Amino acid sequence: MPYVLVTAPTAEPVTLAEAKLHLRVDDNADDALIRALITAARQHAEHDTRRALVTQTWKLALDVFPENVVTLDHAPVSTVVSVVYTDPDGVNKTLDAGAYQLDAITEPCRLVPAYGNSWPATRAQVNAVAVTYTCGYGNPDSVPESIKRWMLLRIGALYENREEVLTGRAITLAPLPFVDALLAPYRLLEF
Repeated sequence: MPYVLVTAPTAEPVTLAEAKLHLRVDDNADDALIRALITAARQHAEHDTRRALVTQTWKLALDVFPENVVTLDHAPVSTVVSVVYTDPDGVNKTLDAGAYQLDAITEPCRLVPAYGNSWPATRAQVNAVAVTYTCGYGNPDSVPESIKRWMLLRIGALYENREEVLTGRAITLAPLPFVDALLAPYRLLEF
């Protein structure tokens, strides 16, 4: 199931000022690097947890509608923007919003046919169904604090260990179970 980022977040959960304070950096020489590390840490946290941290829009492409449930990664899902499908005659149609229901309580979130409805037939082709949805905790202030703390700790590790090789030996970031445990409550599991 390919997911495509439609609209990226407009802000990061951790600001440059917060990261610089955590890193104890007072000058502006490394601002571009620190911004890149903030983005990398957010992307890693999102990938690891299968969540969206700050509001963003994603599209899920499917070849056909599944039997009953369309599972949506990047919880929490706030709204379904559209469900577009190619009917058996090759015509693209937008499914009426009353024909489906978003279960945003269950994580990962689920999209199911509304009571008394079923998914429509689709043309036998790749990407015949596209579900576009908005997800994330909202603004950066709404992101859980433990995720922000994990990001700051990883930003610190990445800032201090910028090179792949140091004096001829490979550097690997040591696993820090107590750090990675900060993300544990937010990791989504498969159904």
